[in-house]
Amino acid sequence: MTDTDTQIKDTVTGNDVVLFMKGTKSMPQCGFSSRVAGVLNYMGVDFADVNVLADESIRQGIKDFSDWPTIPQLYVKGEFVGGCDIITEMTLSGELDTLFDENGVNYDKDAADKIREANG
Repeated sequence: MTDTDTQIKDTVTGNDVVLFMKGTKSMPQCGFSSRVAGVLNYMGVDFADVNVLADESIRQGIKDFSDWPTIPQLYVKGEFVGGCDIITEMTLSGELDTLFDENGVNYDKDAADKIREANG
């Protein structure tokens, strides 16, 4: 295991919710990262953000780690959940709420309902 793999593993296991993204949760640097960070921020989820643009080894390393070719990547309780399209679908279907409930992740259920109402 490389230092990068160890760093990624420590990050995903040391935080309940982690988003590997382009930019930061307060200043996303791409539309897909912005969408996922926006959903998590709106729902009041406490999550760690990892800016892959700040470290090329992390940018490639997270793709190898998850065997998933794109950024952003969301992890909940150490498990890879998906990228932008998957998180969007899970948010609209209520699956993300279920995932958070099952893993004891705090979020604003009313905000999640508002997202669904606005996109229904």
